[in-house]
Amino acid sequence: MSTITFDTQEAVVKLKSVGVSQEHADAFIRVIADAQEQLVTRDYLDLKFQQELSPVKIDLAVLKWMMGLLLGGMLSLIIKAYL
Repeated sequence: MSTITFDTQEAVVKLKSVGVSQEHADAFIRVIADAQEQLVTRDYLDLKFQQELSPVKIDLAVLKWMMGLLLGGMLSLIIKAYL
């Protein structure tokens, strides 16, 4: 996963400049930093999505082949019956 850079010290300074106490500013920044650690990137989601879809794609390919063989067999029986 990619890292999102966030200057926590600058954020604390900005919060303090608008009247937020040091303790509250530190708490806000800790919450934001913890939330960033749980973020998921689009690349990570795409990879997981592909991993989950792989078995489904294989099953669909097998079903396509089975349907083709079934239709081919039925067609050959129909042609044999009328010729």
